[in-house]
Amino acid sequence: MDQFSKHPLYRKHNIDTAMSSLWDFYKAKFLPLMLISLVMSFAMQYAATFINIKELQTVTDPMVMIAMLKPFIVPILIISVVNLLFTTILQYYIIYNPLSSENNFFVCLLNSLKYFIPFLIIMVLLAFAGSIAIVLGLLALVVGVFFSILYIATIYLFILPVMMVEDGSIGHTISRTLTLTHRKFWTNIGWTAVFIILLLVISVIMSGIILIPFTGNFIKTLMSPDNASKMADMTTNPLYIILSAIVGALTLPIMPIFAAILYFNGKANEEQAQTITPQNPENTRVRVEDLYAKPYADDHPDNPEKKD
Repeated sequence: MDQFSKHPLYRKHNIDTAMSSLWDFYKAKFLPLMLISLVMSFAMQYAATFINIKELQTVTDPMVMIAMLKPFIVPILIISVVNLLFTTILQYYIIYNPLSSENNFFVCLLNSLKYFIPFLIIMVLLAFAGSIAIVLGLLALVVGVFFSILYIATIYLFILPVMMVEDGSIGHTISRTLTLTHRKFWTNIGWTAVFIILLLVISVIMSGIILIPFTGNFIKTLMSPDNASKMADMTTNPLYIILSAIVGALTLPIMPIFAAILYFNGKANEEQAQTITPQNPENTRVRVEDLYAKPYADDHPDNPEKKD
């Protein structure tokens, strides 16, 4: 772990230093992160144009809607897999590029590929476990659902940093992820909640900005739901795709940076706890004989059984 102790995000954080470190790292690596994210964002935006949702807007029967969604299952899965691939590349770049100038984008791209399949397998398992957690959360109504989502999101954030830094197997990654998530559990959950809220606010504001050129269609849609098809047409507009891709590129690096901060904070706390633990705990352990007074020697002056 010596090399990672020099990473700019590696330290014990509080919520203030976590957010300031995120912003400082984002500014320092803005150009390469922007370029990587822009390619990813354009690919996602372009792929999304092949999923036509106009026909779904007039359907109210859930069974009919499910039937109409079936042709889109494969495209959606492909988009999800490609998204995970770009996420893997971006996370590897954020973790390893600051450690050496040799870790340029192409080196990070090639080295990150070995983590993609394990990450994909873990994500399938997480999706299954997350579905169960959300269903169980429904038993506690809205609070339970939100808590389940936060819990799954926190686990998700730890997965790639654990896998890439500790270079472990799938089993080790899952075990370590759960260990780090539950160590300082409420801190991790709280930070994730704050981060998600901030990310949502930023996304809403920036989405509103890109809607400015299309304000007329947007207002018409709000005033009359019958004009919803015009809003769907807007999403295929080249200008909208370009603006959406730029906005996506600005926000995409934020999550993997925060994931690295969350992991390095947990690791730093863990290592500090290990350094303050006594090296030889056997010497500090209380023994049974320590609970009783030691007997005096026969010739000790304070020995009550000493014979004159």
